[in-house]
Amino acid sequence: MKMILVRRFRVLILMAFLAACALHLVLDLLPKLERSAARPSGEPGCSCAQPAAEAAAPGWAQARGHPGGELAAAASAAGDAGWPNKQTLRALQDFSSDPSSNLTSHSLEKLPPAAEPAEGAPPGQDPSAPRPPDRARRPLPRDPGPRGPVLPPGLSGDGSLLTRLFQHPLYQVPIPPLTEGDVLFNVNSGIRFDPKAATAENPDWPHEGLEDEFLPTGEAAVDSYPNWLKFHIGINRYELYSRHNPAVEALLRDLGTREITSVAMKSGGTQLKLIMTFQNYGQALFKPMKQTREQETPPDFFYFSDYERHNAEIAAFHLDRILDFRRVPPVAGRLVNMTKEIRDVTRDKKLWRTFFISPANNICFYGECSYYCSTEHALCGKPDQIEGSLAAFLPDLSLAKRKTWRNPWRRSYHKRKKAEWEVDPDYCEEVKQTPPYDSSRRILDIMDMTIFDFLMGNMDRHHYETFEKFGNDTFIIHLDNGRGFGKHSHDELSILVPLQQCCRIRRSTYLRLQLLAQEEHRLSLLMAESLRADRVAPVLFQPHLEALDRRLRIVLRAVGVCLEKDGPHSVVEDDLGPERRAAAGR
Repeated sequence: MKMILVRRFRVLILMAFLAACALHLVLDLLPKLERSAARPSGEPGCSCAQPAAEAAAPGWAQARGHPGGELAAAASAAGDAGWPNKQTLRALQDFSSDPSSNLTSHSLEKLPPAAEPAEGAPPGQDPSAPRPPDRARRPLPRDPGPRGPVLPPGLSGDGSLLTRLFQHPLYQVPIPPLTEGDVLFNVNSGIRFDPKAATAENPDWPHEGLEDEFLPTGEAAVDSYPNWLKFHIGINRYELYSRHNPAVEALLRDLGTREITSVAMKSGGTQLKLIMTFQNYGQALFKPMKQTREQETPPDFFYFSDYERHNAEIAAFHLDRILDFRRVPPVAGRLVNMTKEIRDVTRDKKLWRTFFISPANNICFYGECSYYCSTEHALCGKPDQIEGSLAAFLPDLSLAKRKTWRNPWRRSYHKRKKAEWEVDPDYCEEVKQTPPYDSSRRILDIMDMTIFDFLMGNMDRHHYETFEKFGNDTFIIHLDNGRGFGKHSHDELSILVPLQQCCRIRRSTYLRLQLLAQEEHRLSLLMAESLRADRVAPVLFQPHLEALDRRLRIVLRAVGVCLEKDGPHSVVEDDLGPERRAAAGR
């Protein structure tokens, strides 16, 4: 009798195991069946796998030999050995505010162990064959710089406030001449961007419509690059993009209109962010809308548990450009169809399983993250349209390493403890004796970032990043600005402490702040005009725009106190020099 019971128990366990396996197979097949059912009648079925973004399951992102092979074979970062010509174009991109982002790259796809042709050899050509002498190493045409008053892309001399601002001599000051060591990438401009190479070797890659877009028109090879790649190769020691780079405005349009071919959750971070891949191999970080424009951060919220606002990311890019820092990657707003542009194209199973229909018949999802990723905090469309921001990726860490630095004025991120700078009024003196802050460039960049954050009301600046190639003599990248513009009725004066303790500021920054405080160049009106062009305008609630003018006056008063205390020679760093001062009309 006992043996019979044991056998029955074993049979029950076996049956339960088989049932679990069957259920698992059904769940895996559901997304494919749903896509097949959603395909219009008469449309040929496609068994091709959409390219998963780098945050998807590890087995999904396989090495692909698409156009990045041709481009990468002719490029070298920092003048070193050329890129492997099986590297994907998407390996040029990464966007990370994670403190460990300089150690690993989430978007790097593994390369197969197959032998690679010699550096610079075109695909399919014998490495030992002679190269064409005229185009093998032709240098990338450099930006010749402004010739007279130059406006940012998308603006014309129509008498607008932005036009007048960018025609001002302070916005015509040139950067120093660039050498090979001052550009992030040295690219062979003789090789065309050819999507047909991708589809020939990789029929799995989604390529519908690409042939029409990149038909030969006789333009120079560098002009055939997609806008995200033009943005990447324009990065140099002094700026993320130049004032007169037309690719930036074109990239903003791409972010708002390009077809989305793949979506996955970004690993790390406290709140949900999605990595979206476009038809032209570009990628962007999507932050969905969580609050309306009118909602302020509740007064009982700690800064480290506040929502990340998509419109803050958009406004931060425009504010950074108006201040002439140009250290925020391009960001644009977009209305996204949650069904067609997220659920139906994602291969991230964890993301797909969180979709549901709310009692109001709206499509919702919540993903996985540390905060606010639950049914109670789900993101719901109307009925399936959701607003969000799309931030262009920076070059991938495998090609352009970035170093992550702890902000000296980082907050404690604790409910009761205070950071050292909050209790020590002489804290800046200690910081200025510590490399790299013992040189003027980095401490002045911190002051710029402090002013930028105070104008937005952003208290969440715990780390920052720089490009490793340029060492310590380069700018700070202003990443992750989603916790700005949370309170228009409150000015967080503690954000200004670095400026008040150090009493240092660049002459160019000080002069531009004074200019933006004048009635004819009022900051709030300039921001309103700049944001009006975004697809989700109005981006900022009017009280937030008015707060910019109020906070700008507070910054100028703080600098005035420093001038009275220490004198102009100790406070204002002359970064213009005689020639640049003449260009600025000073």
